[in-house]
Amino acid sequence: MIPFEEALARLLATAVPVGPERVSLDDAAGRVLAEDIAAADAMPAFDYSSMDGYAVASADLAGSGPFTLPVRGESAAGRPLPALDPGTACRIFTGARLPPGSDAVVPQEDAARSGDEITVREAPRPGAWVRRRGADLAQGAVALRRGARLTPGKVALAAALDRPALLVARRPVVTVLCSGDELRAPGSPGAAGTVAESNSYFVAATARAAGAAVRVAPFVPDDAARAAEAVSTALRGSDLVVTVGGVSVGDHDVIRPALEAAGVTLDFWRVAIKPGKPLAVGHAELSRGGAVHVLGLPGNPASASLTFVLFGVPLLRALQGDHAPLPPRVVVRAAGSLRRQTGRAEFLRARLEIAGGELVARISANQASGAVTSFAEADALIVVPADRDRIDDGDRLQAIRLAEI
Repeated sequence: MIPFEEALARLLATAVPVGPERVSLDDAAGRVLAEDIAAADAMPAFDYSSMDGYAVASADLAGSGPFTLPVRGESAAGRPLPALDPGTACRIFTGARLPPGSDAVVPQEDAARSGDEITVREAPRPGAWVRRRGADLAQGAVALRRGARLTPGKVALAAALDRPALLVARRPVVTVLCSGDELRAPGSPGAAGTVAESNSYFVAATARAAGAAVRVAPFVPDDAARAAEAVSTALRGSDLVVTVGGVSVGDHDVIRPALEAAGVTLDFWRVAIKPGKPLAVGHAELSRGGAVHVLGLPGNPASASLTFVLFGVPLLRALQGDHAPLPPRVVVRAAGSLRRQTGRAEFLRARLEIAGGELVARISANQASGAVTSFAEADALIVVPADRDRIDDGDRLQAIRLAEI
């Protein structure tokens, strides 16, 4: 078995980013930038008021107050800009440009107005309540870097930079292939011993959340020839083929030999993790150049979900050129205890809560590899190092938030 960190590093080392495409801002959220975005102009592009009030020249208010100034003109956002006459104040509103000759704003609550005059008790300091040109970004500064995943805030920044469309990585195409004579579609009739297939729904939803375009292929029966044909079909037009089930060593596990028959080279098989040990990782060379990545997930639901979270999601992010393909880890206090065999890193499903001002991860009672319920209830994975033989209540360990995969 290959250690988890080595297996993940080997997988990501093979990820060559897919090509770019241009999309409108409406379709940009969640995508990965394939270009740097620089500020064509300073941001903001002009000095403006951050308050409703009066623009003044602070030099006109020398000495001790109070000061009385006539009000001349008005500056409103998006309107023509008046100049400030010496010894006067100009009415100004939030977001409006600062009139030439002024260098400070007196908030309206600090000014007593009577007719066309205001009285100010204290002189404002230069720059008071003024947002300066370039305070956010200097002209030419890189605002968004290639490899950044576009959050709503980043999309809004691109809009503020006057960019109606962005160059992003195209969506990697993922084909999901589930195998087993026992599988049937949810809601469809089936013989005794059949089960409603669920793994493809987890993999597809998770892959889409990671930015992929997903195709779910028909179920593959436990027949070697038909399995090889299904794999060959799935490879066409895919960047990643995810098989579920059939990668172990049972008499009816047909996917591993089907992968090899379809021209897939297995880079490694079996990773020292729990659950999910019988993970197969490989690739198929394309006639046009490049390669299709292949992940052979185990069939047990928790194992399939876990291995796709740990390996599939980082791979999809790396294929999009994401500069942070791995999910961040947080330190949590474990709520619960268990004894375990060493030798494999374990990823315990858990629920997060706040207790005593810190993040606590409550270990789920059912950690079975076949438990569909575990990922429905969990929102975090507690990372247990391979050499650790027990977890005690209150231990502090690293965890992965499932919302951040």
